Amino acid sequence: MRSVAMVVALAACLHAGVWALLETRQVAPDVSKPLASVSYDSRPGGKDTRPTIEQMRADFRALAPYTRTIRTYASTDGKLLTSPDEQPVHSDWESLPAVAAEFGLKLTLGIWLEPTQNPDGTPLPEKQRKDAETLNEREIRTGIELARRHSNIVAIVVGNETLYRGGLTVDELIKAIQRVKKETQVPVTTGEIVSSWTELGRDSIRLAAAVDFIAAHALPYWNDVPANQAVDAAVNSYNMLRRAYPGKRVVIAEFGWPSAGYNRGEAMPGRAEQANIIRDFVTRADALGIDYNIIEAFDQPWKTSEGSVGQYWGLFGADHQPKFQWSGLIADPDHWKLGAIAVAVGFLVSLPILAIVGATLGQALLLAFAAHVVGAWTATVFAFWNGHYFVAGSAFALGLGIVLLVPLVLIALARVQEIATVLFGPPPRRLLPAPLPVPAGYTPKVSIHVPAHMEPPEMLKATLDSIAALQYPNFECVVVINNTPDPAYWRPVEEHCRTLGERFKFLNVEGLSGFKAGALRLALEHSDPATEIIGVVDADYAVTPNWLKDLVPAFADPKVGLIQAPQDHRDGARTPMHRAMCGEYSGFFDIGMVLRNEANAIIVHGTMCLIRKAALESTGGWSSDTICEDTDLGLTLLEQGWLAHYTDRRYGYGLLPDSFEAFKKQRHRWAFGGLQIAKKHCRRLLSGTTQLTRDQRREFAMGWLNWLGAESVGVLVALLNLAWVPVVAFLGIAIPDKILTLPILATFAISLIHFVALYRARVDIPARQAAAAMLAAMAMQWTVARAVSYGLIREHLPFVRTAKGGNSRRRTQFPAFYEGILGSLLVLGATIIFATNYEQVREISLFGDVLLIQSLPFLAAAALAGLEGSRANDFAFWHGLAPRLAARLRPSRIAEVAIIAGRETAVSRQADEGAA
Repeated sequence: MRSVAMVVALAACLHAGVWALLETRQVAPDVSKPLASVSYDSRPGGKDTRPTIEQMRADFRALAPYTRTIRTYASTDGKLLTSPDEQPVHSDWESLPAVAAEFGLKLTLGIWLEPTQNPDGTPLPEKQRKDAETLNEREIRTGIELARRHSNIVAIVVGNETLYRGGLTVDELIKAIQRVKKETQVPVTTGEIVSSWTELGRDSIRLAAAVDFIAAHALPYWNDVPANQAVDAAVNSYNMLRRAYPGKRVVIAEFGWPSAGYNRGEAMPGRAEQANIIRDFVTRADALGIDYNIIEAFDQPWKTSEGSVGQYWGLFGADHQPKFQWSGLIADPDHWKLGAIAVAVGFLVSLPILAIVGATLGQALLLAFAAHVVGAWTATVFAFWNGHYFVAGSAFALGLGIVLLVPLVLIALARVQEIATVLFGPPPRRLLPAPLPVPAGYTPKVSIHVPAHMEPPEMLKATLDSIAALQYPNFECVVVINNTPDPAYWRPVEEHCRTLGERFKFLNVEGLSGFKAGALRLALEHSDPATEIIGVVDADYAVTPNWLKDLVPAFADPKVGLIQAPQDHRDGARTPMHRAMCGEYSGFFDIGMVLRNEANAIIVHGTMCLIRKAALESTGGWSSDTICEDTDLGLTLLEQGWLAHYTDRRYGYGLLPDSFEAFKKQRHRWAFGGLQIAKKHCRRLLSGTTQLTRDQRREFAMGWLNWLGAESVGVLVALLNLAWVPVVAFLGIAIPDKILTLPILATFAISLIHFVALYRARVDIPARQAAAAMLAAMAMQWTVARAVSYGLIREHLPFVRTAKGGNSRRRTQFPAFYEGILGSLLVLGATIIFATNYEQVREISLFGDVLLIQSLPFLAAAALAGLEGSRANDFAFWHGLAPRLAARLRPSRIAEVAIIAGRETAVSRQADEGAA
């Protein structure tokens, strides 16, 4: 315990040390004098709003210590008059020059020009064009009037990237410039990106001749320039323009770098990058005599139309706080705040390690590492939330994403704990040894119950023959054929029971309610009154002769309520698909059940189960509240304080579902029944009114979450991501951040490691079969999620018998149709995402990776279904197996039936190993 506590404390210290190592302090030139100019385009209430005079005063009060001049982009509030006769109303925005003068600020006045044509040069609709011309006229007229009235207006910029956006022709733009030049006394230009001044041929030359100075926008981020080359790129652009237009004044009218958002090629936004680049550029510009304007003064939370970075170009946040210091080392002021959150959360998540009895150092180290990874992710989520602006839609999307990720994180932690337990923990302590020592004279009466509905008679007769061969002196067998009107199914079984003797009781009942639970209740009523132990065997199971002899002695302990042996299958070599199913079942019984047994929290799964009759009756017997009556009963027994034991030794071999469709139907029934049980028992688990221990409650809660929750959330997130593809690919907005995508990828990686590591450690099957088992497990995601969705809206579904014994009907449609469609759509979505990610945005690439990962369970289902229909899977194994077994079951060889089944399973495994 002390060593584990030291590991927990050491992990927290190491995590803090990692944050110390990650802290960066960058050296950048100090800026001691005011900036030449800063862009100002405040819209405090959103895109269509303008600040009041008092809001402008607050803005300029914050800006005045940092700059001598501000640049605006419009002269009016941009509102269209409702009628031609309406007189313009003076807005607060037109008071901006006067307010700026109060703080000694000069002004480069902007005149915004609305587009009068489409970007491709085609005309706009007539009304839209006339509205644009009206707005432009008002802008130009107002700009001229303001320039005449206010002496602090030192220049006018007519239009902003008008040619780049294709809103006006060169002739229209030059005409507007010339008009403003003619009617004002200040220098006039237009703001354009560098290529508009150099790459339009004669039009570039004409435009340059029309302006008083070149106003070039040099924004290296939009040209995919890395942060460490941004300043050089801007200076090079300036020098190129000087060479192109000798003797003409050149101004870098926009230079800046976003403090948040996603990368564009090699251009990576960030607060440290912004501080370093801006300080370096201002210093270089001052040294070289470059006139410049920094974009922009304040962050613009409304500006969601410029990709992920449009909101984050400000030198100040929307709260008017500077984003960085202009002198000294550049460091993240929130670094240690985030580090404290990460370490604290990691430490809290790692505290349950202290409660693990007998935890080893390796186990504690792995769990503590996982806990602190969760802590670091939590701090990253906090940083993202705290460092970004959200409109209602993006806030909802992020919130929903986080909510859906919480169960995935819990599931990932649970799987890490299982990895730690199996690979580094102590060996299992509660597995029943076999055989158990037999107390003198202890042979309690055992009543074995075999419920059957529409089962192949030869298969059921083989099961009864194996029971007849049991090496135990005091047992009976009650066979209940229910709701099976066709005599061809029940009459041969009735005759066989007579042949086997008085130990075998045969009941054939029509109109019996309660499905399998009803049949088991009837069997209990017809049991010998002296019965102490109830055994349950499914109709397809051949038990080994030593089943009762080895396990019944455990009931000598009066606290023991039930003993469960694993399921195994004698037709695992029937087809490749059956080998995959057999391997998938083995994983549950050799890994999951062994782990749960350590907490006395096993899942009772009916067949191969022994139950104390008194314990069964204390629970009220077999319940029909759910369609998984066996698991429901097992949990109820545990809630009453009974002990349950599990052995991983095989004592019976059954048959696998005939087809992939039958496999899905069985899993659908289990998942629906599992949710029924969770709904039925969750209040008891939460209230603490049962005798369940904390560990038992944790095992059942995490078991439901790990199975039902993981598959359901996985499908839901896949569907949401699929719906989000057009938004990301074609609108370029609301890109899922890495705080949402990386946990999905990490959970998949953990699940893969969990499967491979635990199968290698605990499941004795060849690697190729284990890989097929993984496909079979993945293939059930849609089926389980569908069952859960049914369970949320329905209380009951009819009990569906799993087709076994080779008597299932041939399929009429592809059994994984929906999975195939969804898997294909996810792959298509990923292809679209990769193809449209022109700027190589990392978050978009991660989103595409997530779509591919999410397609795998659906494609696995389609692959298995396709394999079933291929020639590689077309073996009629069972059709010949049942008659052969029946022929072997002469009275002298009855005792060998289960041994034969076990040998066939072993032979199939050896064949797989040889093939591998």
